[in-house]
Amino acid sequence: MNTVIFDLDGTLVDNFVAIAGSIQHAQRQLNLPESSFETVKSAVGGGYKLTLQRLFGNELATKADAHFVTHFNEHLLEGVEALPGARELIKILQAKGKQLAVLTNKNGAAARHILRHLDLDQSFEAIFGVEDTPYRKPDPAFTQALLKQLRADPKDCLLIGDSPFDFETAQNVTMPCCLVTTGSHTEEQLREETACREIFPDLLELGRIRLNCTPECSAL
Repeated sequence: MNTVIFDLDGTLVDNFVAIAGSIQHAQRQLNLPESSFETVKSAVGGGYKLTLQRLFGNELATKADAHFVTHFNEHLLEGVEALPGARELIKILQAKGKQLAVLTNKNGAAARHILRHLDLDQSFEAIFGVEDTPYRKPDPAFTQALLKQLRADPKDCLLIGDSPFDFETAQNVTMPCCLVTTGSHTEEQLREETACREIFPDLLELGRIRLNCTPECSAL
């Protein structure tokens, strides 16, 4: 395994404060009851349009879209932070000579801005988001566009994510996949909704167990 591809939200970074705040803003603009932080977090996955559909329904999601996007762009970095073990695992994988990339259904420019703010952007050979190509996860064309830029074989890669969308993305190009429960899904939900056999509580445990980082991972 020479290449590791990460999802962004819920895998590498916690951006839920800005997401929840923007959802609640859109609800206020439409005179709707505000969803709790936990309700919003559990609805995230697959890109913001799907999140809006889950929380507003198809008809109101269209009306909520502009309110959400405007607020989110203004508050993108609010509360954003790297998830536990992310920085350490990235450093270890780089030291091992692994090629690293990000594949996300977040807007590509927003993803790069967040990673630049966290001083992590230079760690990745490529950061692919929606609007960088005509595709999005789990469409195999999206993953293949990234693999082409990386000059990587999917069988020589590992995709690390936190949702059924990530597992399906990997399956669609026959790529190994590990999932973490630091996003919107619990371990029980991931086992019910996917056939993934490698599910970890966070990147620390994934690094220790799946990527054989011990004893280097003692600092994690």
